[in-house]
Amino acid sequence: MKRMLLILLGITLLAQSSWARTIVIAQDATWPPMEFINENKEIVGFDTDYMKAAAKEAGYTVELKNVAWDGIFGGLAAGKYDAVCSSVTITEERKKTMDFSIPYFKVRQALVVPKSSTAKTLEEMKGKTVGAQIGTTGYFAIKEVKGIEAKSYDEIGLAMEDLFNGRIDGVVCDDPVAAQYALQRADYAAKLQIAAVLDTGDEYYGVAVRKGNKEVLDLINQGIKAVQEKGIDKELRAKWIGQ
Repeated sequence: MKRMLLILLGITLLAQSSWARTIVIAQDATWPPMEFINENKEIVGFDTDYMKAAAKEAGYTVELKNVAWDGIFGGLAAGKYDAVCSSVTITEERKKTMDFSIPYFKVRQALVVPKSSTAKTLEEMKGKTVGAQIGTTGYFAIKEVKGIEAKSYDEIGLAMEDLFNGRIDGVVCDDPVAAQYALQRADYAAKLQIAAVLDTGDEYYGVAVRKGNKEVLDLINQGIKAVQEKGIDKELRAKWIGQ
């Protein structure tokens, strides 16, 4: 009888192991240090490590897909993957078409300008061209200020390249990304500066899932909570962003 129970227990554990959920997560890997492609052609970054840590804590596995930003939410709605973790700000507008995990990162918008610029606010950029990645809160912030020509880009790196080469006058993006380009890249740091951190209210990143996909949402939330409770998120922030 004892042997039979052990056999049944083994079968049960094997079934649970083989059933272990794989969650496919899309990332637009053009947003260092949050998600980007390294020299080995791998997706790496704060968000990437965070999702791997959450999966480990909650007992599921993750598969990462590099997806361009302009189609990333359409792919989610079409069921091409289970979730999007790509520095996605939780907004009321987005919550109409997708569900969000609990917040995992507080973010602010930053204005990056040449060191020769005296601008200290976005309003002082009137009459100038300011770039941002299309469909981001940074781009929306630019559009709200009358008199600024907003220029959209498929990737934030292209906007920064145009700013570096003098083709536009400023860039608005999430503050970790602004710091990556304006402070940590030696060539860019020599010419660029963060002029201001914009008041865009409480802005948090969340993991987006299809509307009503409670199974995936619950697993991701379980993982995020464990990462936060154990302080793993602070370790990842120190690794990728600094204190």
